[in-house]
This record gives sequence, C-alpha cells and structure tokens, in this order.
Amino acid sequence: MLKELYIENLAVIERASIPFSPDFNIFTGETGAGKSILIHGVSAILGYRVSKELVRTGCKKAIISALFCDISSKVTEILESMGFSCSDNELILTREISSDGGSVARINNRTTTIATLKEIGSLLVAIHGQHDNQVLLSSENHINLIDNFGGCEPFLNDYHESFKELQSVSRKLSKLQNKKQEINQKVIPMQNLLNEMESLDLKEGEETSIEEELFKLQEKENLLSSIDEVNFILNNEQEGIISNLDKAEKILNEYENDNLINIYERLQKTKLEIIDISEMISEIIIKTDIDTSYIQSLKDRLDLLRSISKKYLCPCDILIQQIKEAQKLVEDSSRYDKEIDELKHRKKLLLDEVSVKAKILSQKRRDAADKFKKAIIEQLQFLNMQDTIIDIKHELTKLTINGMDSMEIFISANKGESLKPLSKVASGGELSRIMLALKCVIANQDNIPTMIFDEIDTGVSGRAAQKIGFKLKEVSATNQVICITHLSQIAVMANQHLLIEKKVNENDRTATNVTLLSFEERVNEIARIMSGDNPSELMLQSAREELLQAQKV
Repeated sequence: MLKELYIENLAVIERASIPFSPDFNIFTGETGAGKSILIHGVSAILGYRVSKELVRTGCKKAIISALFCDISSKVTEILESMGFSCSDNELILTREISSDGGSVARINNRTTTIATLKEIGSLLVAIHGQHDNQVLLSSENHINLIDNFGGCEPFLNDYHESFKELQSVSRKLSKLQNKKQEINQKVIPMQNLLNEMESLDLKEGEETSIEEELFKLQEKENLLSSIDEVNFILNNEQEGIISNLDKAEKILNEYENDNLINIYERLQKTKLEIIDISEMISEIIIKTDIDTSYIQSLKDRLDLLRSISKKYLCPCDILIQQIKEAQKLVEDSSRYDKEIDELKHRKKLLLDEVSVKAKILSQKRRDAADKFKKAIIEQLQFLNMQDTIIDIKHELTKLTINGMDSMEIFISANKGESLKPLSKVASGGELSRIMLALKCVIANQDNIPTMIFDEIDTGVSGRAAQKIGFKLKEVSATNQVICITHLSQIAVMANQHLLIEKKVNENDRTATNVTLLSFEERVNEIARIMSGDNPSELMLQSAREELLQAQKV
C-alpha cells in the first residue's frame, strides 16, 4: 500500500508530505485548489508521461517520491529479478522532472528506466478517473473483466501454451514451405541441365586433364615420327646409311692397301655401331604404342565438353558446381518434404488440442459471464440503479491468442430502454457507479493493493452519493482506497481526511498545502462542502452527526 507521498515544486505545490492510512483516504478542497496536481504526482511515480510545464515556475526540477509498504511477494519477486531488493518490505519510487524536459526515475534510490517504473507501478496502484474509464468503454477489455472475475486465467494460460506452440509450429511450417518454394524456383530452371548432365558424368578439372593428356600424346606422336624418320635414314634400302656403308665396304674390300684396310676396319666398326643404334630405335618404336582410337575418344570428349561450355556460356567446372548445388537443393527439398509432413501432422494435433481447450475456456467464460451479470446488477441496485439491466453479448470467433470468444457488455440504464453497448448509453455518473460496482465485484481478484478514484462522484448526488460512499468503504476493507470528492456523503465515510487548499505564502506566491484534518476540522470541512463558506451552527451540527454516524459503519 501507499504509505506516504512526497511532492516538491510540482505546479502550485511547493512542498508537501502526504501520509496515507491503509484503508479509506479522502481528499477534498475547493475547485482549483490543486487536487488534480495530486493525481499528476501519482501518475509521475507510476511511470506515466508528465509535461515539463508542471515544474513550478522558477524551479529547475520537480521531485515526486512515494513510499510503499507491505509489498506483495509477487512484486518482490519481480523486483529481485530486476536486481532490486526490498528491505523491511518497503519500496520507494521516485521521479524527477526537469524544467528542460528531462526525466529521471529511481527505485529504492537506484536509477532505472521509466518503462521499469511503469511496470512496477502498475502492480501497486490503479487510478480510476472520470475520464479514465477505457476499461469499461473499450469492448476489447470486457473479456478480460470476465476472465478476472470468473477465475478463468488458469484455463486461459493453459490455452495460451498450446496456442503459442501451434503458432510456433505454424511459423516453422510456413518457413519450410517458403524455403521449399524458393528451392523449387531455383531447381526448375536447372532441371534441364540436371537431366542433360546426368548421363555425361562430368568430372571437375576434366577438360584441363584431357587437354594435358592430349598434349602429352601429341609429344609422343612427334617423338615417334622423328624416330621413324631416323630409322628411315638408317635403314632405307637405297639411300639409308647402313645400305651405303655396305656399298662402301664392298669398294674398300677390293684393295690390299694398308691404309685402306685400316679404313675398312674402322668402317666395319662404325657400321656395327649404327646397326646397334638402329636396333635400339626399332625397339623404341615397338615399345612406343600409340592408341589412335584412345586419342580420338579424348578428342571427342573434349569437343563435347567444349560444346557444353559454349551452350551454357560457362566452363564445365562451373557447370559441375551448379549441378552440385542443384543436386543439394533437390536433396534439401526432399528433406523438407519429410519435415513439412511431420509439421503438418503436429499442427493438426495441436489445432485439435487448441480447439478443445478453446471450447472449455469458452464454457468457463459463459458461466462466469452469467455470474458476473448478476453480481454487477446486485451492486448497481444498491447504488440506486435499480432498473439497470446488464447483459453480456457472447460471440464465437476464429481462434486467437485469447481463445475463440468475443464478449461485450450491454446495458439498459433506464426502464423500457433496449440494451445497447455500454460505451453508447452510460452517462458520466452512470459510468462512475458502474466502475465502482465493477471494483467491488473484482476487488479480490485484481491484486492491486491501492486504488485511486478521481471524482468518481461526478454526476451523482443525494442517496446515490451516499451509497457510493458505502461502497468505497466496503472496498477499503480489502484494498487501500484514495478518493478525491466534492460530496459530503462520500467524505464522511473516510478513515482519513486530507484537505487541499491554496494559500499565498510569505514570498507573495500561491502555494497548495495538504493538511491532515482532525475530527473537528473534518466537521468544518464537511459543513463547508454541504453549505459553502461560513457554515451555520446547524450545518456544523449536521456535519458532526453525519461523521459520527459514518464512523459506526
């Protein structure tokens, strides 16, 4: 609960330290005294946007600090997860607003973000103002009210888990299907290439390898041709060297001249050496086997590879890479087919599961809506809206994160009128009482310890105002209630009464003071509310009696 609020240099409030009781707190004061500034101050420490124009003229910054005590375990756990600790189960939220537009937030005197301040603040205080009835006016929020009232959250959370898993599986399925479609878009143009290349058995570097092999074979052919030529020179029957040496031997063999004999012998040796060379050459020729059919097959293969390169405007090695990529894409596509089938099966099972849970949740909401209507009508009858009829329009929709239900509150506030959407028929006073009735009905479910009602009495008076006072008192039994009011019927019900009033200080500047009233001071303030300034003794006595009577409630 909110134990104390400190405000410094916020609009007309120069400095104020405001204590709060744990039950029913009332603020009263003349119009323009600065009651709305109090709401701005609380809004600031709850993390809401606050204008720099609210900084008191001539001051560098405004400071708002709130001390909370008896912090719930839920809030404590969240704070600890954020790195904050709560000593003595107390918490201090602080907001500084600079005149230049800057803003600083603190939790337990440690700097934090405005978003964090807002997250924590939303668990501590709920502000309900005459212009802040969006919970009631927005039909999207009505189903949340029903869930909160009917205790449907466990069923909703169970549904959420299955629905989120369904969403996750659906996203994965969609992603895989899109991926498969992308693959198909890449594979289809390459299908002709794959079909054509399937029988060619292309190998990486094959074209270069064939060219190198043909180059070696050509060298071998050239060598063999040269050897053949040498062999011809040596062994030609008419012009060959050996044949000519035979002729030279015959000529020299006819003479007995010593010199010619010597030449003849040398010639014989030379002939034998040449014959040996000829035999070696013949042996090389025999061993050097050239397979012309093999060479032709290589040339044919090379021509084929070059024609393919020309056809597809790229070297064969790049084609091979493209084929590998296409084959991998085909493999991926096949693999995705299996995963897609598995995900489709899983999606169907989850869809069945989600549908069953949605139907269970829908029935729980239907039951809760019936009880909710009766509870609200009972509260409104007490608040002088006896002829009010409440109905919940329940329609089934497609499956969403919140189930398959659409719920909207319809109302007939006056006898004989047809039911219409709440946002179209309720006046300010009716909305105030409906909001109060709602808070009475779900006070124990929303788990927000402090509720602030800003002029919830707008548009009501007399007996209706008195009953609003009773209801606020009832709510304060389980929640801390802080209320700004102009009605004595509500003010007398409070456990603690604070007066907001403007005064001119010693510096001749207007400042707003907040004063905790004693019993007699309350009597004077109640009498002023009832009859204006300078109340009569009779009005003072009437105010005293109302206060004493209210204290017995």
